[in-house]
Amino acid sequence: MLENLLSGFVLVAQWQNLLAILVGALLGYFVGALPGLGPAVSVALLLPFTYDLSPLTSLALLTALYGAAEYAGSITAVTINVPGEASATPTTFDGYQLTLKGMPAKALGISMMASFYAGTVSTLALFALSVPLANVALKFGPPEYFALGLFGLTVVASLAGKSWVKGTISVLLGLLITSVGLDPITGMARYAYVPELYEGIPLIPALVGLFAISEVLVTMEEVTKGNVTYRKISGALPTLKEYLSTHMAMLRGTIIGFLIGVIPGAGKAIASFIAYNEEKRVSKHPEKFGTGVLEGVAAPEAANNAVVSGALVPLLALGIPGSATAAVLIGAFMIHGLLPGPMLFVKNPDLVYGLFAALLVGNVFMLAIGLLGTQLWARVLTIPKYVLMPIVLAVSLFAAYAESNDRFTMWLAVGFGVVGYFMRRFEFPVSPVVLAMVLGDMMESSLRRTLIISGGKLTLLFTRPVALSILLLTALSVGYQVYRAFRTRKTETAVAEPVLRQAAE
Repeated sequence: MLENLLSGFVLVAQWQNLLAILVGALLGYFVGALPGLGPAVSVALLLPFTYDLSPLTSLALLTALYGAAEYAGSITAVTINVPGEASATPTTFDGYQLTLKGMPAKALGISMMASFYAGTVSTLALFALSVPLANVALKFGPPEYFALGLFGLTVVASLAGKSWVKGTISVLLGLLITSVGLDPITGMARYAYVPELYEGIPLIPALVGLFAISEVLVTMEEVTKGNVTYRKISGALPTLKEYLSTHMAMLRGTIIGFLIGVIPGAGKAIASFIAYNEEKRVSKHPEKFGTGVLEGVAAPEAANNAVVSGALVPLLALGIPGSATAAVLIGAFMIHGLLPGPMLFVKNPDLVYGLFAALLVGNVFMLAIGLLGTQLWARVLTIPKYVLMPIVLAVSLFAAYAESNDRFTMWLAVGFGVVGYFMRRFEFPVSPVVLAMVLGDMMESSLRRTLIISGGKLTLLFTRPVALSILLLTALSVGYQVYRAFRTRKTETAVAEPVLRQAAE
């Protein structure tokens, strides 16, 4: 196998392939940083321009764009609290807090290194484990997807902030939003009072509204009151010690992202939320998460970049796309008369191993461009708020409009911006709304299909080994979080009692 990979590097070393990787990475940075575009749309737009390219050059270009776009969503998430897409949302929790402390370059540097680490390790895993993991992914049906969604909801414990009640209310709001539109099973309209809502409320307008437009409203209010303080911005990248301290967070995020990426349709947003939650759960100082912890940036960024290689496992091994972008990549194969699947390894081994090599080289290009551009992106924060915020608002409205080329989605984003503004003012967490919107559709349709298959009984969830394993993990995760909260409260009480007793005396 190593000989095949070395031959793949020889093919990728041709100038046209290296140029394709460079162009793909640059384009990926551009589209990834713009909310609403994302890798799937970008790959689809670039696909017609690959007709005259060789199969390997075409795939090298598109996969380099795919990987770079996944990282680039963290740039705006860190600098201006605007996630490029849902999977970058957890990056805002600690990344933007580091920016508020005047250290955006540290957050960007950790994000960049986590993306490189995850991309490299997950590509090696793709190279070694494609076929066996693809067979495991085939065992996922409606019960397994519902169990996975339920496991994802345990992340609420990390996102609820100081109040579980407010966090739960935010989740219920998100689940209520997902109920708008046509019923996924019967096709009947629910709460769709205007034709534009028949397909449901799209995620991108909600995302940019809750995060970007609400941020604009909060910041401009502070500007008008004269409460904005301009911090000195440090362009210092993380030290070697800081990089090494996040190694385990990167590793855990990579494993979670890769495994979830293998499951067709699971989605990178689930991976990044779960990675953040698990990193907080295993941390010795979970209370510091959300205040600017480097591990809180490393874990979700590693997860959403590891999904890239994970999604290619079922695509290359079985011909089944593991994500929306992987589905578009099938078009690149078909354009050149290729069919992804087991026979691809037999008939076109040079192409497969050349693609593995291109993914590894693409990670190096992505790292170099990212580190060179960190100082430039950090300089964005030196722009006065009264100039920067209107630009953010314009980009946000463009992203909302690009969702469907309809002005209705722009007004929808503005509406969510107002909702997000009041939620932040009354200290309701915004992130659980996005989490519920990401998981809601999958959980509802999977549960209802499970009930249809089993004749209205839930026993199917407990008789399928994979579903049962995920449910047990969910129970363990919740139990551990409850135990940890109880232990923390008990410790705080033990510390406070002598102080109160002394004050009473």
